[in-house]
Amino acid sequence: MADGNGVAGASARRQHERRKAKDEARIREQWGRFGNIAVALTPERQSTRAWSTGALGEELVGARLDRIASERIRVLHDRRIPGSKGNIDHIVVTPVGVWVVDTKRYKGTPSLRVEGGLFRPRVERLFVGGRDHTKLVGGVLGQIQRVLEVVPNAPVRGVLCFVDADWPLMAAPFKVGGVEVLWPRKLVALLTATGPERVDVEEVAKRIEARFRSA
Repeated sequence: MADGNGVAGASARRQHERRKAKDEARIREQWGRFGNIAVALTPERQSTRAWSTGALGEELVGARLDRIASERIRVLHDRRIPGSKGNIDHIVVTPVGVWVVDTKRYKGTPSLRVEGGLFRPRVERLFVGGRDHTKLVGGVLGQIQRVLEVVPNAPVRGVLCFVDADWPLMAAPFKVGGVEVLWPRKLVALLTATGPERVDVEEVAKRIEARFRSA
């Protein structure tokens, strides 16, 4: 999608191309006249490939979001966070609320683990494939705060949408630290659900778009 709403995965795709070009230039310099052969035979570095993987995840989710976009559901892709190198993958404005969506392509099963209880503070942690990824929740909460600076009176919520994760057949979305954790089909269901209408979609989307420019 290439209009004023932004292009899903655009900044991650550009970052991948820059890193790939830099890696190939380094290999050519190292191998001299055998550089092109060396480039062809050298696997792409995982740290470089990760940007392409992330871009594809954003593009897949972005395509689903574009299909539900309308006058009542505004979808903004790949928005720069002012004063930061970071970006927000997707911001969706509906009559019910504003949703900050962070897309991830991780393998493994997402799960909630709760520590503490009666005698210790309750701590919720997000695991994917047995690895602790709770820091992702903190990232989304930070993005929510940035959006609230622009629309302080709107209900702003966060979502971690995992593409290609190993969700069990009877899996259900869950929350970690107030952030929804789910997959693309459930994301669409969440965004299109009805509820008390508390948002002027056009006005709120306009304010968010003015602050968070396309990356």
